[in-house]
Amino acid sequence: MTRRFAIAPALSYLSLLLLIAWTTTSPAAGSRLWATGGVTNINGAAGGGITTWAVLNGYASDTESTVNVAASSAHVDDFGVQTVSVGYNWANRLAVTVAQNRLSVRPLNTTIRQQTVGLKLRLAGEALYDRFGQYSAGIQYTHNADFGIPALLGARSNDGVDFYLAASKVFLAAVADRNVIVNATARATRANQLGLLGFGSQTDNGYDLVGEFSAGIFLNRRWLLGAEYRQKPDNLPGVPEDDWKTFYLVYAPSRWLALSLAYVDLGRIAGLDDQDGYFLSLQSGF
Repeated sequence: MTRRFAIAPALSYLSLLLLIAWTTTSPAAGSRLWATGGVTNINGAAGGGITTWAVLNGYASDTESTVNVAASSAHVDDFGVQTVSVGYNWANRLAVTVAQNRLSVRPLNTTIRQQTVGLKLRLAGEALYDRFGQYSAGIQYTHNADFGIPALLGARSNDGVDFYLAASKVFLAAVADRNVIVNATARATRANQLGLLGFGSQTDNGYDLVGEFSAGIFLNRRWLLGAEYRQKPDNLPGVPEDDWKTFYLVYAPSRWLALSLAYVDLGRIAGLDDQDGYFLSLQSGF
């Protein structure tokens, strides 16, 4: 019962996005190759559902700019996360993103909110056409607006900054004559559960270097099937934090619309084991 009705806010966001897309945009949303802009992750950056890729939001070429809007809903056994985000891609060189997360803690019947502002700069290369792929660097500032529960768990602060370096490459006709995209990201972070449980702890406030990995195969130009793995720091004493994993399917019927569905395994969160469930996302670009 809880999971069924928890989807409703996300569906409202998705309907709003569709309305915006139909009434304010045309199907043309940049000229880069279909589905090579990734989707929008939980922090608002271009990537998979939980990982960040080197590609920038949308399909803007070096002479274009695009705007992406996205909404997602993730639900596991004891938690739900709703995300709404907006991203601006300038000339396929710089992306600016803003995301709002709402974490529902069902055992406590409460909500934790946070906001993330990100910048991603394409340093070199291009994911499809360059032999060694594309490289980008990024920074994310996150503010936790409801710090009561994180503080009780031992978190030290309610805001933090992440730094990352990402690499992405599309291999043409790599598997069964189908294109494959691979991504790897190194991230320096103090975030507990992406900041939803605050940053650092009273005993460990230093940065951890963690990795994010993703691979997907294009079944055709509209369908992408893949998997992700995201390492997590373990700062809070007595509250272990497990790595995250997903298996995802993306459907992109046009340049301005993409729908993602994923199975997610988030391990232990705030002392509660076996948190697995689903992730649903819709994004539109113009």
